[in-house]
Amino acid sequence: MKNYKLLVITVFAFSLLPGFYACKPKNAGSAVSSDAASKVYVAPGKYDEFYNFVSGGFSGQMSTYGLPSGRLLRVIPVFSVDPEKGWGYSEETKPMLNTSHGFVPWDDLHHVQVSKTNGEYDGRWVFGNANNTPRVARIDLKTFRTAEIIELPNSGGNHSSPFITENTEYVVAGTRFSVPPDDKNGDVPINTYKQNFKGTLSFISVAKEDGKMDIAFQIQCPGVNFDLSRAGKGVSHGWFFFSMYNTEQANTLLEVNASQKDKDFIMAVNWKKAEEYIKAGKGRKQAVKYAPTGYSDITHSATSK
Repeated sequence: MKNYKLLVITVFAFSLLPGFYACKPKNAGSAVSSDAASKVYVAPGKYDEFYNFVSGGFSGQMSTYGLPSGRLLRVIPVFSVDPEKGWGYSEETKPMLNTSHGFVPWDDLHHVQVSKTNGEYDGRWVFGNANNTPRVARIDLKTFRTAEIIELPNSGGNHSSPFITENTEYVVAGTRFSVPPDDKNGDVPINTYKQNFKGTLSFISVAKEDGKMDIAFQIQCPGVNFDLSRAGKGVSHGWFFFSMYNTEQANTLLEVNASQKDKDFIMAVNWKKAEEYIKAGKGRKQAVKYAPTGYSDITHSATSK
């Protein structure tokens, strides 16, 4: 039986070979003779036309590729230790990976966004999010180094970030998994989910001159899961749009029970109106713990607090 199978396969393969060769188009070049490589060739010392910033996922890092050359220009260490560059190993860089939970030497860098002016990329900074221990990082594109990392309180699973308003007024982060707010003391029973678990949208301000980040305000929402978001531009400037799921607010068999409804919702937030409320003192202050960190290219050292 084994010999029979081998014989059939061999005969079938030989019978197909002439057909394959007959289908080859005229004047088709091979990989060796084609000039495809020359079309993407960028000579040493020359610049690529475009730069592609790619999230590293569970590596916790960000990669930069040149296009059209496809050259890997630099792996930028961000949320995880990097032996090649000593990131997180040297005393000068260890503080960058500090959090309110202590030293966290790994994470999942999920999304990447470049800073914008008038809705177009301006090449000043690139931002990345950390999924596990909710954080947002700012990479300075003068140095291609991580300049700053800010941890987000009241957040769990920082997936809906780091999305940016039209002129980089804010980097916005929506928590993927609703959690009890940080002012809740002790453990919160899961059977009180609808009462005590909240979704949080963090609006991180970005200084125009140096890009320094700060948590300007947060918007507390029902205990849904925010997935992705996008800032309005042009006629919709001042609005931010969020997709969500688990409007059922399931908390046991999540994948099953969070799929009961045919459609969830899009939430539209008028952040300009939110600013007005904050300035009018209509917000509520809350004591939380989070760790902002920063790296100085002048002192070649990092700090955290």
